[in-house]
Formats: sequence, structure tokens, C-alpha cells
Amino acid sequence: MQKRGLNIDSLVLIFSFIIFAQLLSYVVPQGQFETQPYPDNPERSMVVAGTYEPVAASDEVTMPPWHFLLAITKGLADAQDIIFLIFLAGGVIEILRRSGAIDAALHGAVARLGHSPWILIAGCFVMFSVGSFAIGMGEEYVPLLPIIVTMCLAMRMDAVTAMGMVWIPYGIGWGCAGINPFGVLIAQNIAGVPLTSGAAPRFVMMVLMLAIAFHHVYRYAMRVRRDPSASLVAHVNYDSGFEVPDDIHLTRSRIVILVLFLLGLVTFVYGAATLHWYIAELNAVFLAIGLIAALIVRMPAGEVSQAFLEGAAKMAAPALIVGFARTIAIVLSDGQIIDTIVYSIAGLLEGMPPDVSAVGMLAVQSITNFFIPSGSGQAFVTMPIMSPLATLTDVPQQTAVLAFQFGDGLTNMIIPTNALVVGALALGRVPYAAWVRFVAPLLAKLLVLAVVFMVLSVHFGDALGFF
Repeated sequence: MQKRGLNIDSLVLIFSFIIFAQLLSYVVPQGQFETQPYPDNPERSMVVAGTYEPVAASDEVTMPPWHFLLAITKGLADAQDIIFLIFLAGGVIEILRRSGAIDAALHGAVARLGHSPWILIAGCFVMFSVGSFAIGMGEEYVPLLPIIVTMCLAMRMDAVTAMGMVWIPYGIGWGCAGINPFGVLIAQNIAGVPLTSGAAPRFVMMVLMLAIAFHHVYRYAMRVRRDPSASLVAHVNYDSGFEVPDDIHLTRSRIVILVLFLLGLVTFVYGAATLHWYIAELNAVFLAIGLIAALIVRMPAGEVSQAFLEGAAKMAAPALIVGFARTIAIVLSDGQIIDTIVYSIAGLLEGMPPDVSAVGMLAVQSITNFFIPSGSGQAFVTMPIMSPLATLTDVPQQTAVLAFQFGDGLTNMIIPTNALVVGALALGRVPYAAWVRFVAPLLAKLLVLAVVFMVLSVHFGDALGFF
């Protein structure tokens, strides 16, 4: 009998962490920082360094044993933007697939790139890393996953390769971002360094990390092409949901739809970069693309409705996992222990030499990212602590910002509290345990390189043009 490998269901794993978060609330002391409005955005608040205080006995909360069940609804509500994006984009993508445009272009590309998978992998690396480096893209990649998985399957690769082509450059792009308004710019503003400063050396860091990552993904992809049984998802059935349609001819109307789709994405990228568009606007762009595409191919209204509902229904699993993952932070917050966790970890760095402190900051941010996977949220929580701590330990402020970026972006590729990646794994039918086996060795290499960059920034920041 063939032995069954470790196969942890994503929802089971997330649910276990929700329960663990509640158990922590009974043993971790409750505490809070004082907060104040963020100078450039009064609607946001930031913690005030040096103001951590244990919660008074009269203000302590004791969550009932069933609180985690109540928190799941709050988690779903708190992640509603991403959940709605998944549902709406899934419906629109199904309309586009019914038009035949996506599959015609997809299989046309396969016919041209079938003997050169490195071009596909490299192209995805460039596209997704630059999107994250520049404007913090991530959620926008989710609708493309079924297409990329289908492409990889047609090239005799697998869904793990497809996930690596998307979420590895996503993590590296966030970790080395130069102008990402949702991460590095927030951290730089809090640290008091010029916004977008050091973008050039950060771009060089990203290129070096992408080179290492490309070798990792390409080597695995070639191994799977030679021996399909070597795939980490060889036991997963991909016979449905990624089928090749019968009609894959690239007609004039399909070309128009593809151009429309590209124009829609370009429009959103422009809007995000210049008009501060976000998920609501992305949803509107996708809906407009779907409606116009249906008109172009003269799809009956009933068929449009049915296609949209079927596409949205396929997204139920990843959408729910996103909400459950967000619940972990909700439980920690309701138990008033998030600030205690961050304060306790940060306190370990005081009094250390600059090199050790810089690396320690990276460790702190990486651990904190497990509890606060939101880049902007983590910046507002940790940077007001890390910035003065950097001053006390003679660590340059730019290095403290870099520690935040690496700790947030790189570990986002693997932490189970990142609802975006965990939901995407469910969408691609990649078990979390298989993903960890694939990406953990690469993450170790990237973190070693990150440590090198951190030490260099401490000693040679000016010479490297980092400031």
C-alpha cells in the first residue's frame, strides 16, 4: 500500500490557529500602547513608543470559550474587500472563459512557449515582482491564478510551479519594494527618512533575490517535466476546473476582448498609482470588462448570469479561507494581547550591537508578521517601536525600514496567517504542507541574503546609495 504523505487541509490548519490564538489570550498578559492619529492621515492611528502599559485589572477581558466562533463572523466581515474581490473576479473570469478569449490566448501562448517554460517563468517573475515593488499589488494577481495553473499543466509542469511563479515574486517585490505606498512609504514616513529614498539599491536587491528564486522554481519545474511523479501535488486531481475547451481559435472578437482585458488592467494600474484606487475600483474595472465582453460576443443575459454565478461559486472555498485566516488577528486583538506580543519581542533587542540589533529587528518583524500579516498594519504597529529602538542601538533608520520590509514581504510567502496566499493555494488546489516543502528551502536562502543586505546597509549605506 502506498504511504500517504503529510496533507494538512488549509481550513483545518487555519481553524487550529484560531483556537490557539484564543488559548494564548488566557496565558499572555494583556497590555496596550497609547495611540495617536497618524500625521498625514487622521483616520489611521499609530502606537506611541514607550507608552506600553499592562491593562488594568478592571479593564481586562476574559473571552468566553466560544468567542472564537463569534470572531469568525468578524473575520469574514473584516476581510470583506478581498472576499468580494475573489467572488466578483471569479464570476467575471468565467464570463471571459465562456467567450473563449482567455483559453484561445492561453493555448496560443502554450503553442509558442511549450518548449521554453523558462520564458513563461521569467515573464511572470518580472510582471508580478514589479507590480508589488511599485504599487504593492497582490490581491490583483488572484484572478490570474486559474489561467497560470492551466498554462503550467499544459506545459507538463504543475500547480506548485504556478503558485511559485506568482507568490514568490509577490513576496520578493514587497520585501524589496521601493515605492510601494502600502508598505515602504509608510515605514519610511514613520522612521523620518525621505520617501522613496533608496529605491535604486532596493531594486538591485530584488533582482538578486529573483535570480535565486528563478533557479529554485525552474529546477523544480524541469524535474516535474521529466518525472511527473516528482510533483508535490501528484496526488491531487486536476481533471476538472482546468479543462481545455474544444474551441480555442483566436477570432477577431476574442482579440478585442483580450485587448479590452489588458486595457482594463492598465487602467487600474494607472488609477492605483495616480488616483489611489484600490479594491473597490478593481472590482468595478473587472465588472465592466465582463459586461463589455459579453456584449462583444452577444452572450444572452441569462447565460451571462449563469456564467457569473458559476464562476463566483467556484471561489467559495478560497473566499471562506480568507475570512477564517483574518479571524486569527481578530481573536488576538479581542484578547488584548497583540501589543503585548510585539512589545515583548521588541524588548529583546535593547543593548545589542548594531549588526546584531539589525538582524534581530529582521527576526522580530518576521515573527510579528505571523500575527499581523498586513503590511500597512504591521508598519503602524512596529515601526514606532523599531524607529526609536534603532536610534538606541546605532542602527540606521533606513536599515530599520529594510528589516520591516524583509520581515513582512519575504515571510508573506509562507505564513499561514496570510489570507491572500493561503486562499490562493486553495484556489490552485495546492495543500499548504506541499507549499511549505517547496518554498521553505528558498525562503531560507532569501533570508540569508537579506541578513547580508542588512549588515551592508549598517556599514556601507551611504556608499551604496541607500540614503
